[in-house]
Amino acid sequence: MKFILAKKLQMSQIYADDGRVVPVTLVQAGPCVVTQVKGQDNDGYNAVQLGFLNAKRLNQPIGGHLKDLPKLRILQEFRVDDAGELKRGDVIEAQKFEAGDTVHVTGVSKGRGFQGVVKRHGFKGSPASHGHKDQLRMPGSIGDTGAQKVFKGQKMPGRMGDEQVTVKNLQVVDVRDGGVLAIKGAVPGARNSILKIKTV
Repeated sequence: MKFILAKKLQMSQIYADDGRVVPVTLVQAGPCVVTQVKGQDNDGYNAVQLGFLNAKRLNQPIGGHLKDLPKLRILQEFRVDDAGELKRGDVIEAQKFEAGDTVHVTGVSKGRGFQGVVKRHGFKGSPASHGHKDQLRMPGSIGDTGAQKVFKGQKMPGRMGDEQVTVKNLQVVDVRDGGVLAIKGAVPGARNSILKIKTV
């Protein structure tokens, strides 16, 4: 299994060999430093912790954790079945990936604030004529009131976005110099947000 941390750059497009235009997202993948290798014996599960992006200063707990490593701003874990030969201090580069790799990309989606049911849940809304004054984007009835409460999970207005999202089975189209990956399609998050990329 290959995995790496990345920073989302921008969307672009690539011309395929047959002339088709392929939409891609460019991401700056790595270099990442292995900051900790967790094992079943000591930690109860197997994982590899990676550090990404240089930091100007660190608080004391993180500084102690990284005392013999570079100052790193982002620390993220990847669950693995077996860490293999990875050890603390190893550097992981984007060149581990190849064109054609299938990857899962995890990020935090764009926050959209408090939204109504039409935008948040795709409700159709009411007809715009014949006595439906000011009702066009209303949610309508929410069911029986015999329980005297709103049931959990009811589709209603509320905060939308700013959640962890994983987009699965995306394809790596190109691996460029400088650690830039071109991934087919869109990935979660705003520009410059942090992504976790791992192969299937």
